[in-house]
Amino acid sequence: MADNRFVTPPPEGFGRRLDEHAVDTGAAEPERPEGLVDSGVYVDGVRRASPVGLADTFRCLQQLAGGMAWIGLRRPSREQIASLAAEFQLPELAVEDAINAHQRPKLERYGDTLFVVLRAARYLDAREAVEFAELHLFLGPGFVITVRHGGTPDLAAVRRRLEADPTVLALGPEAVLYAVLDRVVDGYAPVVAGLENDIDEIETEVFGGDPNASRRIYQLSREVIQFQRAARPLLKVVEALSGGFDRYGTDEELRRLLRDVADHLTQVVERVDGFRHLLQNILTVNATLVSQAQNEEMRSLTAASFEQNEEVKRVSAWAAILFAPTLIGTVYGMNFTHMPELGWRYGYLFAVALMFAVCAALYLLFKRRGWL
Repeated sequence: MADNRFVTPPPEGFGRRLDEHAVDTGAAEPERPEGLVDSGVYVDGVRRASPVGLADTFRCLQQLAGGMAWIGLRRPSREQIASLAAEFQLPELAVEDAINAHQRPKLERYGDTLFVVLRAARYLDAREAVEFAELHLFLGPGFVITVRHGGTPDLAAVRRRLEADPTVLALGPEAVLYAVLDRVVDGYAPVVAGLENDIDEIETEVFGGDPNASRRIYQLSREVIQFQRAARPLLKVVEALSGGFDRYGTDEELRRLLRDVADHLTQVVERVDGFRHLLQNILTVNATLVSQAQNEEMRSLTAASFEQNEEVKRVSAWAAILFAPTLIGTVYGMNFTHMPELGWRYGYLFAVALMFAVCAALYLLFKRRGWL
């Protein structure tokens, strides 16, 4: 780590001095180029200049002995990344990763340069969804470069926090890295709370018989898996940083900060792992409840079909019973001259008795078979 005890003040008029007692002249400040969010040069943890462009930052860093440049970018252009790569001798592979994004959290060392990829997350209450953003950091002797591909985390708040504590910021680029890590991990807490609330709602929907519960369980499971992919690899990043404490002479204050980050991160990972198992159980319970509901419906349909069959049997039986006297009456209602028993004195009584006998026989038959 560079010795910052001897400081050479910058040339008069170079950069923008941050003096709380400075007089506002009303002159408009130059606008920063697109992609450059903020740029500051620090000496002993105190911001000495705020250049408005990368070229100004490079010149200012050369003029300030023992200075550290902190350059914040958001979706930078290839030209800006190429300019930084040429000035600070950034590794080509890491530069390509920073341009293309879509990397998993990792830490890689290239000589004196450290390249770190982080995945920030935030919970959107309006959409009940988790939004992820990618953050890349380059750290080397006298410089820190942050490249954001998304709206989170709020690195301006990290910068203000460190600027308010020059003692920590004076520890160099590692202090910025640990502060950013702390911000990213702290940002996971609202996400965990939001996911936990969603899981509680899903449990209510599942036991309430909501037909859309399965879809929401699947969507939430996807978010939990993505969150795992963002948080779990950070454990290896933190472990790698901890492993370099003695080798790189990390300050005790930074070690304490990283241990605190590791504790919070471990809690987050454990809770997210629990969420995944809980969602799997909820999905199993939901499938069981859906199957039970389907079985109940099938039983209801079977019972209804059985009752309908019984009614059909009764109707058919009575139709058969009534058909017998109708048949006999129809036969004797024919207008033929020569028919048996037409001239018989007891023919009518015989016909009526026959009708009753046939009906009684059919009734007994259907009754025995359970149709009536």
